Amino acid sequence: MTTLDPAALAEWKAAVGRTETRNELLEFESLRRYALALDADPAIEKVLPPLPHWAFFLPQPADAEIGVDGHPRRGGFLPAISLPRRMFASADIVFEAPLVLGGNAEQVSTIAEVNHKSGKSGDLVFVEVDKVISQGGTVRVRERQSYVYREMGEPAVMPDVVAPAPAGEAWQPNAVNLFRFSAVTFNSHRIHYDLPYAQAEEGYPALVVHGPFTAAKLAGLAERQGALRRFAFRAQSPLFLGPAIHLQQGENEVRAIRCDGAVAMIAKVEHQ
Repeated sequence: MTTLDPAALAEWKAAVGRTETRNELLEFESLRRYALALDADPAIEKVLPPLPHWAFFLPQPADAEIGVDGHPRRGGFLPAISLPRRMFASADIVFEAPLVLGGNAEQVSTIAEVNHKSGKSGDLVFVEVDKVISQGGTVRVRERQSYVYREMGEPAVMPDVVAPAPAGEAWQPNAVNLFRFSAVTFNSHRIHYDLPYAQAEEGYPALVVHGPFTAAKLAGLAERQGALRRFAFRAQSPLFLGPAIHLQQGENEVRAIRCDGAVAMIAKVEHQ
């Protein structure tokens, strides 16, 4: 049974078709800092880091526009959905052509869908956003991002460490790694760097590893098999600071596995 106001839901759905256009110079040093935050090769003139377009077209809220959670306040381009928890749930990225560093680029964002679902966990609202990055009249990157808004729910618990450890390459970020990734992506959501807030206000047992950070590490793993044509990931379980995360290479997919064996993220991969 939904508790959402039908008028509010209709207002949110009315955002479908809304667009936002931004122009930006794809400058070198922002991308170099992004590469360093990923522990990727900083020689970006020779090789681009995984998902390099994420270093650009970052959110630009003023201080007065930031909420208590560190996110931009509701409203603006995205609909002002009132459900308290917002998560970057998935993305489907197609690399049409290489980015040209040092050149101007345009990104057009369009709200493609707003959908409401109600289930055992309560109300969920999904917002689908299409982003197209072009340079010189050529489309370079197409991406559909999916955000989910939900009720606060019960506090999360720290997963148990299983033995033997899951297969795959161990990745164990620390608090500094999370802070650096927040910095280079201009992401001020406090669950990634403010432990008292994450525990007391959002009910997490530890700092939360960014979904995009995990996705970029998985993309880097996939790129060892060749340049990417398509990378489509979906978050399935949260990842917390502390135990090692295991990155697995599969048949046309890569996965991030939690310490308890749960699949935290899975990505389908197509190479050039």
